[in-house]
Amino acid sequence: MHLSYCTNVHPAEDLPGIVRQLDEHAGPVRRAAGLDRLGVGLWMPVDVASTLADDPRARAALADALERNGLELRTVNAFPYRGFHDDVVKLAVYRPDWTTPARLAYTLDCARALAALLPDGAEGSISTLPLGWRDGWDAAASRAAEQNLGRLVEGLAAIERETGRTVRVAIEPEPGCILDDVADVVAWLGARPALIADGRLGLCLDTCHLAVSFADPAAVVAAATAAGVRVVKVQASVALEVPDPEAPGALDALRPFAEERYVHQVRSAGGTHAADDLPELLDADEPWPGDQAWRVHVHIPLHARPAAPLRATTEVLRAAVDAVLAAPGGADAHLDVETYTWSVLPASLQPDTLADGIAAELRWVREHLPHALTDSAPDAAPAAPAPEDRDATPAVPAPEDRDAAPAAPASEDRDATGAVPLPAVGAPTAAAPPRGRELAGVAASGPSARSPHASDIAGSPASGIDGGSRT
Repeated sequence: MHLSYCTNVHPAEDLPGIVRQLDEHAGPVRRAAGLDRLGVGLWMPVDVASTLADDPRARAALADALERNGLELRTVNAFPYRGFHDDVVKLAVYRPDWTTPARLAYTLDCARALAALLPDGAEGSISTLPLGWRDGWDAAASRAAEQNLGRLVEGLAAIERETGRTVRVAIEPEPGCILDDVADVVAWLGARPALIADGRLGLCLDTCHLAVSFADPAAVVAAATAAGVRVVKVQASVALEVPDPEAPGALDALRPFAEERYVHQVRSAGGTHAADDLPELLDADEPWPGDQAWRVHVHIPLHARPAAPLRATTEVLRAAVDAVLAAPGGADAHLDVETYTWSVLPASLQPDTLADGIAAELRWVREHLPHALTDSAPDAAPAAPAPEDRDATPAVPAPEDRDAAPAAPASEDRDATGAVPLPAVGAPTAAAPPRGRELAGVAASGPSARSPHASDIAGSPASGIDGGSRT
């Protein structure tokens, strides 16, 4: 797997801003991580994508910035369209959706730009949203999305004929969307084999989203493989978990993560409760059951250890990477560290500088997932931590919190992921629990409208690509 970190953590809406990102952040991150070269998973807003697709001089300027900082580009995050660092993003991140020509044009612009900037002999990947947010979705919307994705696959094939470069697009399931989890992506694409026949359209496995769904990583990757859906990209990310919601102070511990910019979906282990955003749980009239673990869509730094009664789902990331490596073509997937939430995390999880925080994540990957990595060798390997600290690298506390930073738990109290062992809860998590929409209903504190299961979304069922427009 080729390692990179996603630049959607940095605000920039134009090409000069992206170049500054590389000079002021990505280059320092590479040096702080001790890497000779570093991959960047570029986020390019729509106007930048259009410029890079059409203007060779713009691409040359970006290529120069990559080279002088010891960086290379193999993957692009084309999920956010623009304004990812606006004061309030929330559900706007899912617009425009895949029913629109705008989403198709943007993704093809990203593909053209990426193809021109890939290293010699490398393949590229692009992650994209899971069709759209569930509200207002119907059979006509599903047909329109299918048609646009068919045109995308045709466009990717044309780019390969013109440039000799392969670019694949990966659908990234996310809670609350039409394709809410990996099973939905597999069902939707599996029913439309024309879209996946040549391997240019596949799956992006965001391991934070995967953890929130409480799915078993090995099982979902096996199901994708059986359906002919290729795992193109893995977004290395970690969710926030409340293993024992009845623990004293559990709700209060979650409150600092409820912020105004991004949406933070919540799910319960048994699949009985769901919320579209964290405040729905915190302010619910009827409290959620405390005998099931809760997981929250908050991207926690990979090396961080939230204070009890919270924990991070690091074990899901590790299991997912191992499952993908065992799948056909899995070693060719791109591994992109995607902690975009640094600016909104509580002070206790903040590093001295952003470069320090991202570099610590990359060092964590190199130490704990070395078997997955094929390149980006370090200039000098970082010193190995003492045995009692292994797997437990904490986030650097903010300066005002440093004296009060809690001591790491003893080594015998850690599980294999470096996180505090999961306390016993009422519902087992070894196997994937049933999803909320497969049960009788969702409690009143969850979303008022559930995502339709992929098999319930009407549309052309199999080999062709139908037309259609959204109504």
